[in-house]
Amino acid sequence: MRVVPLILQLIAIAGHAQTPPRPPIAPPGRLVDLGGWRLHIHCSGQVAASWPAVVLEAGAGDFSVDWSLVQPLVARFARVCSYDRAGAGWSDLGPRPRTMQQQVWELHALLEGAGEKPPFVLVGHSYGGWLVRLFAEKYAAEVAGVVLVDAGAEDPVRVLPDGKMTRASELAKGQPVPPVKTSDPLRESDIPPRIISLIESGIRAMTGHFNDSPRDKLPPEAQRMREWSLSQIKHAASNDNPFEAEELATMLVERRKKQTVLADLPLMVVSRGLPDEDGPQAAQREEAHRRDQAALVTFSSRGKQIIAAKSGHHVPIDEPNVVASAIREILQAARPR
Repeated sequence: MRVVPLILQLIAIAGHAQTPPRPPIAPPGRLVDLGGWRLHIHCSGQVAASWPAVVLEAGAGDFSVDWSLVQPLVARFARVCSYDRAGAGWSDLGPRPRTMQQQVWELHALLEGAGEKPPFVLVGHSYGGWLVRLFAEKYAAEVAGVVLVDAGAEDPVRVLPDGKMTRASELAKGQPVPPVKTSDPLRESDIPPRIISLIESGIRAMTGHFNDSPRDKLPPEAQRMREWSLSQIKHAASNDNPFEAEELATMLVERRKKQTVLADLPLMVVSRGLPDEDGPQAAQREEAHRRDQAALVTFSSRGKQIIAAKSGHHVPIDEPNVVASAIREILQAARPR
C-alpha cells in the first residue's frame, strides 16, 4: 500500500502551489517584473563615464551567487551585474519552454527594466556562453565586447546512452523552435504531479551535494542560497528546453554563413587548464574540448584565448582573478559608452 506516501506527496504539491517557500537570504539586488514574472538582478560598482557595464551570465543550473568571487573584483573598476534566470535563485518561474531565445529576450527585457544602459560587455560561463553569443547577435548595437569562460562549444560533443559520441547538431530533428513568449509564465501549480514526483526524487538524490568542490570555495551565504535554490521545484522546472539541439543546429548553420559571428567585437576566450571530463571516452572528450575552445576565438576578428592553468570547468570559482583580468582587458578594448 502507498496511501501514506501519496497523501504526503499531495500535501507537498499543495504546499508548493499555495505558499512557495521563501529564500533564506534577502535578495542582494532587486526584482524586476517582466510582465507577470520577476527576475532578480544584482548590480554593483559605479557607472564609468567611458567604460561599458559588465553583464555576467552563469552556467546551467547556476545563478548570481556563482559569481560571488568574480563580481566584487570587477566592481572595483566597472559597473557589473549578475542575475538569476527564471526559476533560479530569487527569480520567479517564467514562460516555457525555456529556449535560449526566450532566455536572451528575458535578459534584454531585464536590463531595460532595471535601467541598465548599453553598451554592455557580456561574460558567459559554460551554457551562458551560448546565451551571450545569441544576445550579441540579436542586439549587436548594445554589445561592446564578449568574454567566454570555458563556454559551450559551437557544436558540442554529446554522449549517447550507448556510450557513442556524437555532436549536438546530429541530434536535431528539424523541429521549429517556438517563438518567444512575453506573457503566461509557468506556475508550480501547473506542473503535473508525475513531473513533481520526478523532480523531488532528483532533489533527494542531490541533497548534500549542492556545494561539492569547487563550490565549497564560495562564501557561506552563497553556499546557503545554492542549497536552498537547488532544492526548490522551480529550479529544476526551469531547466526545460527540448529544443536545445535545434537551436544549436541553427546557430551552426548561421555561423557557416558568416566569416565571424561576432564581427570585430573584442573577444576573450578563457579556457580551463586542468582536465575536467570523466567517465567513458574522457580523454577523447577532453581533446574535443580543447579544439572547440580554440575554435571559439574565430568568432571575432579580434579574438584572443587565455588558459586558466589552475582551473577545471568552474573557472569563475577556481581562478576568479583570471576572469576579472580578462574582463578588464576587454573593457579597455571595447567601444566607449
